[in-house]
Amino acid sequence: MNLDQSSREGGVDRFRTTRWDIVLLSAQSQAVGYKEALAELYNLYWYPLYAFVRRRGHSPEDAQDLTQGFFLDLLERKAFTRVDQQNGKFRSFLLASLRHYLANETRSALSLKRGAHIEFVYLDMQNIQNAENRYGREEPIEALTPEKIFDARWAMALLGEARKRLSLEYSAEGRAATFEALIDFLDPLNSKKLPSYDQVADQLNVSVAAIKTLIHRLRKRYTELVREEISRTVSNASDVDAETHELCEALIAAEGRILP
Repeated sequence: MNLDQSSREGGVDRFRTTRWDIVLLSAQSQAVGYKEALAELYNLYWYPLYAFVRRRGHSPEDAQDLTQGFFLDLLERKAFTRVDQQNGKFRSFLLASLRHYLANETRSALSLKRGAHIEFVYLDMQNIQNAENRYGREEPIEALTPEKIFDARWAMALLGEARKRLSLEYSAEGRAATFEALIDFLDPLNSKKLPSYDQVADQLNVSVAAIKTLIHRLRKRYTELVREEISRTVSNASDVDAETHELCEALIAAEGRILP
């Protein structure tokens, strides 16, 4: 799949509210829904940040607390209000902010935060264990910097969000079975062995020609949604292609060792 390919159909250029807008404008005005917006970001990007903290040598429990503490720090210190969203990328801002937070966070502060039971997002032990299992299954990538690995995990998070939105669209149209039958064809790195067109045609009881058309439409809409998600993390529409290219490079460099 070529995620760099521009598409003017399906609303790709009608950019949704960006991550910058959601948090920056809410923080500046203290508008209703600010915490919810930050929680949305936390749920989407928690794992790439958590894995970055784990790679720095922190235990699973400390990594969880540090990651959530980092988002709380952004909220409490209103760091977003001091950022010019016209410069930089959202992933770069989050990673730079996390590195600064880790450099200044002491174990005593971590213990104080943990004991205070301050939470804006609840993560049960099952979610934490799932994240740790995922982290443990990922093969070490010694040739890549922690920042490049973070970019690959960030890309996976964006792809997952686009895939979730696509699944919801198909379900709303009563085509959930079609989506499930074709989902393997969305893998941008082709890391899975794909079923044959004949197999999927038999499964959905349609012709092979129809399957090819369905796959084309699925991939096209998926590419549109991926670009929409990327557009929410950059300041200007003109930056989408460059950001897409960087994230694709990170995924390719990871050689399939970053799990979805």
